[in-house]
Amino acid sequence: MSASYIPEGYAPHLSLYQTQSAISLIKRVFQDSLARALNLKRVSAPLFVEPSSGLNDDLNGVERPVSFDIPHAGADAQVVHSLAKWKRMALYRYDILPGKGIYTDMNAIRRDEELDNLHSVYVDQWDWEKVITEESRTEFTLHQAVQSIVESICDTQLTVRGKYPQLCSTPLLNRHVTFITSQELEDMYPQLTPKQRENVFAEEHGTIFIQGIGGKLKSGKPHDGRAPDYDDWALNGDILFWHPVLSCAMEISSMGIRVSPESLDRQLTLAGCDNRRALPFHQMLLEGKLPLTMGGGIGQSRLCMLLLGKAHIGEVQSSIWDETTRKAFADAGITLL
Repeated sequence: MSASYIPEGYAPHLSLYQTQSAISLIKRVFQDSLARALNLKRVSAPLFVEPSSGLNDDLNGVERPVSFDIPHAGADAQVVHSLAKWKRMALYRYDILPGKGIYTDMNAIRRDEELDNLHSVYVDQWDWEKVITEESRTEFTLHQAVQSIVESICDTQLTVRGKYPQLCSTPLLNRHVTFITSQELEDMYPQLTPKQRENVFAEEHGTIFIQGIGGKLKSGKPHDGRAPDYDDWALNGDILFWHPVLSCAMEISSMGIRVSPESLDRQLTLAGCDNRRALPFHQMLLEGKLPLTMGGGIGQSRLCMLLLGKAHIGEVQSSIWDETTRKAFADAGITLL
């Protein structure tokens, strides 16, 4: 059964050709702005890694990676779910100094993703990571990075609207970020689900950052799932914007200050993942050999959706959709790439 829908009265602001040109503009402008704001250099990244390395991200712990063998290398491989751990290892290998970092294009296949207006099997995002010091592993550092990313997004929106005036009928994004912890959000709306809380709060404030995702709340449940071996659950979070076309909160970025040896040790036990201690990446981290870092992922297709006022992620990326969704959008004269 399709979970996608067409909002009443929706019509794309741009033609198919204009959409492709606008996507190109967004990607050029935003990644340059992000690199300047966070002091990042572009690097190349893998599409797949060896499972034995411990570098793949298991997301919520239930998603199955796409796996295959490489006979001539005598190895097995998994398509990455994200590059959270790989980036930290890359910073170690490149010997990057504190205050500097890297970014890359991350492409992934998440075959167990539920398909709807915001979710696709194909994932494309900017993954970034930078080295920090022990003294800067603070909430202040996290919030500074969040504000820098939001500023880059808002500046990119102005550039795109300058070239495509027809987009000016959509509201400007709110540059002011409202910060709230997942526990504060649960305390405010205990009767709502986490997604419902996000929608209510984002509709009121426009641009929000929900901090503290992965650990259990007072209710006994986490706000959302997070693997225990990359983000520090107390110093991470999600950037969400209110998307008026779909009347919902849209998560644009999941990010955070990464685990220290101490927080990794604690979170592996809490998550029941002590078996990972034997993996090469985790051993290096627990022994304090890897740099302290912060980083995250920023959805490319979702950002294009948001800035171009699109109703479905398939309008800005090529993927595979169920027949019901394809037919419904085709009948409405809306092209899914």
